Amino acid sequence: MTLRTRLLLIFTAVVVASVALVEGLVARTTRQAFERVENQRVEALVAQLRKEFARRGDEVVRAVHGVAASDTAVSIAIASDPAPYYNDAAALAAAHGLDLLELVARDGTIISSAEWPARFGYKEEWLAETSGWRVGGAFLRREELADGITLALAAVGEARAGDRRLYVTGGERLDREFLSTLVLPSGMRVLLYRNLEPQVATAELIGPSGPVAQPELILPLIEQVRREPRETTRTLGRGAAAEIFQALPLRGTTNNLLGILLIGSSRRELVELEAFLRYTGVALAGGGILVGLALAWWATARVTRPVQALAASAGKVAAGNWDTTVEVASQDEVGQLARAFNRMTEELVAQRERLVQAERVAAWRELARRLAHELNNPLFPLQITVENLKRAREQAPSQFDEVFRESTATLTSELAHLKQIVARFSDFAKMPAPQRQSVNLNQLAGESVKLFEAQLAQARVTVGLELDEHLPKVSADPEQMTRVLRNLILNAIDAMPQGGALRVRTQARDGGVRLEVSDTGQGLTPEECERLFTPYYTTKTHGTGLGLAIVQSVVSDHQGRISVESQPGRGTTFRLELG
Repeated sequence: MTLRTRLLLIFTAVVVASVALVEGLVARTTRQAFERVENQRVEALVAQLRKEFARRGDEVVRAVHGVAASDTAVSIAIASDPAPYYNDAAALAAAHGLDLLELVARDGTIISSAEWPARFGYKEEWLAETSGWRVGGAFLRREELADGITLALAAVGEARAGDRRLYVTGGERLDREFLSTLVLPSGMRVLLYRNLEPQVATAELIGPSGPVAQPELILPLIEQVRREPRETTRTLGRGAAAEIFQALPLRGTTNNLLGILLIGSSRRELVELEAFLRYTGVALAGGGILVGLALAWWATARVTRPVQALAASAGKVAAGNWDTTVEVASQDEVGQLARAFNRMTEELVAQRERLVQAERVAAWRELARRLAHELNNPLFPLQITVENLKRAREQAPSQFDEVFRESTATLTSELAHLKQIVARFSDFAKMPAPQRQSVNLNQLAGESVKLFEAQLAQARVTVGLELDEHLPKVSADPEQMTRVLRNLILNAIDAMPQGGALRVRTQARDGGVRLEVSDTGQGLTPEECERLFTPYYTTKTHGTGLGLAIVQSVVSDHQGRISVESQPGRGTTFRLELG
């Protein structure tokens, strides 16, 4: 990845992260503020509804007490026969604005009922059984009607005449008409669940306009309040249709749950606001990214263009053009870097010339030292042999022929050794370019091992061939690869003077082949492994130190790679890879 690309990505990431952070903070702050305001609205509405209930209760109490104080009620209380007053409750209820009204004798017998006239003569046992109504205020009551059961906000009054007493019970039904009279803010609604059945009944959930749509969303909240009669808040629905409902349990005189008032607040405004903020954030992010990309492109181009020129010049230097320079077009840090680069290339050219001269002198000195060392070894036996011939000629002529035969054999052997030394130095100096052709490396490995069968048997070395049957052919010089294999095998034999095991293994690799030659010899130290392919370096008491250098040269000419893996006392593995 280029510097320009990285800078572009960094600028883009910073812009996106900044916009996302601002968007997140704004959305979170807005949501918290909206929910805080919404909670305040709900609390205010709950307080308003409580006041409204209290006001309606006071109205019911005043109306009931007004009926109790009326002349009609006093007359009924005094009368010994209440039958003539059978229909008076309806007129009194209409006159005082009550939905429900019953006139009840002291013993609990109903004298007149506005909501259900047929109940004349029935008993109202609850007046005697409960005392909650005696506090004088309004209370909730489960009221039976001719067409069913309803929930009412009721009160009880007494009409007295001497020791005669008449109970007046009246109230207002809690139904959709009652809910429709409540004034609510926009986005809020009030529902009422009348808990009049043993099980949750959908029909008992009503709103200002009648039955409630999708009651199944609210029923779980109702069931929860029925199980645990306490104020509960829950969010119902999803998305823009979601509502926050606060459930208020409504209790009767015996603390029994008679109804649940549900105050719902729509989350549509919050959802729409969040969507607006989200779309606005996306639009701002898109615009910010485009602006950021434009600025980043301009900035990165300004920064990376001279850096790219510097990198191109560095590539030319790496390719061998050491006198390359960079044009200095600014006085900033990049300009300072360009001037430093130009000074570096100037110094590199000068140092290169000095280094080439020093390396040339060192190479000639090393070559002279090696040649002197290698040639000195066979020259000493030659000198001794010639001196022995002279001495035998002068001091023992009779034995000269025998000494001559022995000396000529020694001379021939040492001259052959000299010839071999010269040939090796010549081979290393004149390594020919590989003549490539399709080569079966398995075949070369087998032939090379077979060539050394006698020497391997004499050195007590066992051989293991692990040749990959599916090994592909490679493009190589067969003669040079044979020389590589022979050098590696000879090197392994020399590493196992006491015998051991030799393993030659081939293996197909991705896009090429691998050849491994392993021995169980004495092994090498890490320092020896590092210097092993250096010309004239050897760990043996004999040899020129050119064998592995020649191997590396051949492998390099074939665009291959050779490595060594070894530990002292654990043997050595040479690993060769060709494409």
